[in-house]
Amino acid sequence: MSSRPAAPAARVVVVGAGIAGLTAAFEWRRRRPADEVVVVEAGGRIGGKLDRVELAGVWYDTGPEAVLARVPEAVELVGDLGLADRLVAPRTTQASIVLPDGRHPLPPGTVQGVPTSADGLDGVLTPDGVARVRAEAELPPLRLEGDVSVGGLLRARLGDEVVDRLVEPLLGGVYAGRPDDLSLAATMPALAAQLARAESVLGRADAARDAGARSRGDADGPVFVTVADGIGALPAALVAASGAQVRLRTPAHAIRRAGGRLEVAVGTVAAPEVLEADAVVVTAPAGKSARLLAGVAPDAVEPLRGIPYASMAVVAMAFPAQPVDAGSGLLVPPVTGRLVKGVTVSSSKWPHLSGDGLLRVRASVGRYGDEVQLQRDDDDLTAAVVADVADLLGLERREPVEARLVRWGGGLPQYLVGHPQRVVAVRDAVAAVPGLAVAGAAYDGVGVPACIRGARRAVEALI
Repeated sequence: MSSRPAAPAARVVVVGAGIAGLTAAFEWRRRRPADEVVVVEAGGRIGGKLDRVELAGVWYDTGPEAVLARVPEAVELVGDLGLADRLVAPRTTQASIVLPDGRHPLPPGTVQGVPTSADGLDGVLTPDGVARVRAEAELPPLRLEGDVSVGGLLRARLGDEVVDRLVEPLLGGVYAGRPDDLSLAATMPALAAQLARAESVLGRADAARDAGARSRGDADGPVFVTVADGIGALPAALVAASGAQVRLRTPAHAIRRAGGRLEVAVGTVAAPEVLEADAVVVTAPAGKSARLLAGVAPDAVEPLRGIPYASMAVVAMAFPAQPVDAGSGLLVPPVTGRLVKGVTVSSSKWPHLSGDGLLRVRASVGRYGDEVQLQRDDDDLTAAVVADVADLLGLERREPVEARLVRWGGGLPQYLVGHPQRVVAVRDAVAAVPGLAVAGAAYDGVGVPACIRGARRAVEALI
């Protein structure tokens, strides 16, 4: 008997060393261990938006601080990296919404802030706001034609208060975006799928919640988990496990065909180096990807240019030990006029961050189209955020032991109305180029599991 000869060793070049790029390198190595894997990164560090700092002696995430546990990708990857014993479940996930009249617990049973009934909304909404939700049953049947904005639909069906007090702080936390701009199909796909064949929002929101719970499997386990050393520990673990050659401060400028292979121009524009590759996975942000793909997949350029980005900042703070009654944190909608848009009380939420008695919290600032506060210098912005957080939490000892500011300039893609169609157009253009694939937060989700899933699909398509 003769065995099939092994495929000759190849080279794959991954553009971008964020979670999507490093996952692509790891997956390629697992499937084709003899190949050469090269990751080029324009910046000076790996991880993209996965980052951590040492805050008062412990690792503390300043990018994503948790991953969904009821979808498989992130938890599986943590296990594949040998870190399953480092997973930590939250002690509490009960958050509150800050409104002009005070704090209110986040109503249970909502779908990204969209209520499934008017019950339990008293206090979070005014009596008129609750009545407006109940009145949806009297509206003409819903008829969706194509993609719509989250805010446009929900304001018409459930009233402004649902959008401004419930949906905005949740979507603002995930996307740093505004419901009136964001695509329903891209940001709330489960609800959009239900509404395509529904006559009301309330009834189908309930069905979307139930469908999501069934698809996520174990409803008794935690919704979110983190890693004891921080989600920011995953990039280094991925590099070590992939054995990839990672080249920092090496921007990619262009991709072109060269016979049956691809060539990636990297380094300085004046004296670029050309990397020949059998496959290329582009995980850069949309604008950078548009420039890279212009010469090899020109039909991808315009849809990529239609994906703008929001900037934001995170301030990590450690305060002296003191009691705080805020559950896992606070959601702060713009109607309050506050600087910060959300506060996570990490020492209440995560058991491994409370052992030394310090109060560790983080707060985020910045929304799409309203980044004026980010123009402050670091010291001024940090001081303003610290003061806002101390006031929101009612702290008596308001001077932090340590505070760290991390800026995410152009960090979060905005899934505007029509985003799914843009993604289809990009993928169709890229698929026509043998050996080329794209992945990353610009496409099918900004969360860590979605970026992992996209990287795996890109590798699968190429191999």
